[in-house]
Amino acid sequence: MTDQISKIGYDLKIEAKYHNTLDIEGFSHMMKDPSYCYKFYWLEAIVQLISEGIEQTTFDAVINEMICNAWYSVREFHIHLSGMQADGQVRDGLERAVMRLTELSELPANASKVEIKNAIREHDDELKAAKGQLTNMVPYRALAGFFARDDSTVDWNSVRRMTAYIEKINRDVVLLPYTLGESGKLKKEIYFQPSWIEMIQDNTVSILGWIQYEKVKWLQNNNPEVPGLVYKLAPMDEKMRKLNHVRKLWEGILTFSEVKDVFTGEAVIPKQYDVDHFIPWSFVMNDELWNLMPMDASLNSAKSNRLPKWDPFFARFAQNQFLLYGFIHEKAGIHKLFEACYRDNLHSIWAGQELYRKGNSKEEFYGILERNMRPVYDSARRQGYEIWSRG
Repeated sequence: MTDQISKIGYDLKIEAKYHNTLDIEGFSHMMKDPSYCYKFYWLEAIVQLISEGIEQTTFDAVINEMICNAWYSVREFHIHLSGMQADGQVRDGLERAVMRLTELSELPANASKVEIKNAIREHDDELKAAKGQLTNMVPYRALAGFFARDDSTVDWNSVRRMTAYIEKINRDVVLLPYTLGESGKLKKEIYFQPSWIEMIQDNTVSILGWIQYEKVKWLQNNNPEVPGLVYKLAPMDEKMRKLNHVRKLWEGILTFSEVKDVFTGEAVIPKQYDVDHFIPWSFVMNDELWNLMPMDASLNSAKSNRLPKWDPFFARFAQNQFLLYGFIHEKAGIHKLFEACYRDNLHSIWAGQELYRKGNSKEEFYGILERNMRPVYDSARRQGYEIWSRG
């Protein structure tokens, strides 16, 4: 038997046995009305630590976990956790902490959790200011949904009085998921309550799913131009990449014609090239044919997660795409290879109905491609993707 706490678009289901002893309704309000994204990361880190059997921790340890969890979204995918201020500055303290660690270390965007934690330890003194800012309100306000049963006034301006108030609520009113110790700043202790530990461990998957759903809604609202945001919260499995049929298509074209590398101008050598994205995969999060090109394998790693300079590279890219387009409609064998790309590489309606339809002139084809690619390219640039001009 389960009991359901209704959410907009997502149902958090907690086993009924916990409703006799725990304020599940209060727990459901722990992410209500956030001002910044790090409220989601705070609860996520706590749930992850509890799921690992941790019974007592500190602000410092939780914030380290938060930095690790946010690292990939901020660094690899250029997600702004709480949008940007009017002056172009980052709003979210957790994002600032990630960027500060980036400045201090030489960690790559795809660093592992172990590497990130090692770097945090190495630069701990320099990170204290950024980490300390994250303790100002969220650890206390995350519990606000449990305070409704108490009539006394909450003093949000004093850490000491808030710590005492939380202890009083936990002792006299309702059992809280955690209470806080007397140490100061990042050393402040967090004590998880045994009953809540049991509940969270029994429902970890459901709770983390709920947190991720709420986080994605927040992030999408603050990053309206970013596609596929739900896939940008953690490292992606490279096995998801679907390039096999596109490679076969280009191999077929290379049997009929020379293809010039977009960046070097040299002929692409059959079976000695990579298929890569013009606009980085980490932004578009798909393997659409209209964004793919054969390129020198040695340059692929140099280009990495960057945007090619629009001029002159787009014109060269469009020329190769038009070459592909011509063979699709001239050679039956190439058209068959093109059809094999339907399932994995041809989902954009505009590409099927406009770009690859028979009868486009070179000018029409270029115009359709630029009209649809340029807004995506510009969105990636505004999001912070670096421009690459090859040497």
